[in-house]
Amino acid sequence: MFRAKQDGLVPNEPLQRSTTLDPPSSPAEASGSFRSAPECPEKTSGPPKTTVDWVRSTPFIIFHLLCLFALVVGVSWVAVGVAVLMYFVRMFAITGFYHRYFSHRSFKTSRFAQFLFAALGNSSVQRGPLWWAAHHRFHHRHSDEPCDLHSPKHRGFWYSHTLWFLTREANDTDFSTIKDFAKYPELRFLNKYDTVVPILLGVLTFLLGVGLEAWAPGLGTNGWQMLIWGFFISTVFLFHGTYTINSLSHTFGNRRFKTTDTSRNNFLLALITMGEGWHNNHHHYQSATRQGFYWWEIDVTFYLLKILSWAGIVWDLRPVPAKILEAGRHARA
Repeated sequence: MFRAKQDGLVPNEPLQRSTTLDPPSSPAEASGSFRSAPECPEKTSGPPKTTVDWVRSTPFIIFHLLCLFALVVGVSWVAVGVAVLMYFVRMFAITGFYHRYFSHRSFKTSRFAQFLFAALGNSSVQRGPLWWAAHHRFHHRHSDEPCDLHSPKHRGFWYSHTLWFLTREANDTDFSTIKDFAKYPELRFLNKYDTVVPILLGVLTFLLGVGLEAWAPGLGTNGWQMLIWGFFISTVFLFHGTYTINSLSHTFGNRRFKTTDTSRNNFLLALITMGEGWHNNHHHYQSATRQGFYWWEIDVTFYLLKILSWAGIVWDLRPVPAKILEAGRHARA
């Protein structure tokens, strides 16, 4: 059942800067609720003015404050273990599916697996898959241009790291940029009600701690401890692990390829994000499934996707063209 084709899914093609967004395909898309991202101004002008919505930012701030309750609930090895596990499982959903699948269509999968990993990515509390991918596609078309909301070149570290997605201007989903996936009602549901899955995960994490306290008291955990460590602390680390690609990978590292932006390759960030740190590679050729182009560039996300392909859950992983690899070898020499 895993190899069932997605009806009408457009072929994998690179999203180039020169790509022109198609006009809205329905009156609904043209309405205010489907507001499109603004066109990029002339490169000689400054970045467009944006406003942080501090009221809407409250949950993000609360997540960080709740981590302090670790001082109250204490710690156990099992709670920390669950936190680490939840970090990497959800990081894979973000890097493998929110990014490499929904944003770049670098491989194919079934509609069932598409929804499953979209929901898992949604549990990371980084909005819905359509919102995430639409903003990311816009970023690639205008990387480090004035209208790129998370460009450290124009707006500085903190804006590119966190503040950009807390602005009113970044709140909406540009459905004209993500038509290929916006046609699936289950994805639109996740995108519209993007707090449902995180709340469910928080409840399940709490119940796990309650169950372990009752059935394995020797582990020294409980519901509140598991909730704080397994959900809140894990999620906050996941926030900032993901955000380093917007901020630090455009600031620190080496540039194998001469791209029109400031993207860099960074080994440490590749470890933190399971392979996303090879950002200069990715900006040079964004359609490949792997971002660590060479065997020595650790890309755990790609390794896991390869394993899923052996099981038939994903397929048609797009390779890095030989000419790109050869050019990279000469650039490194």
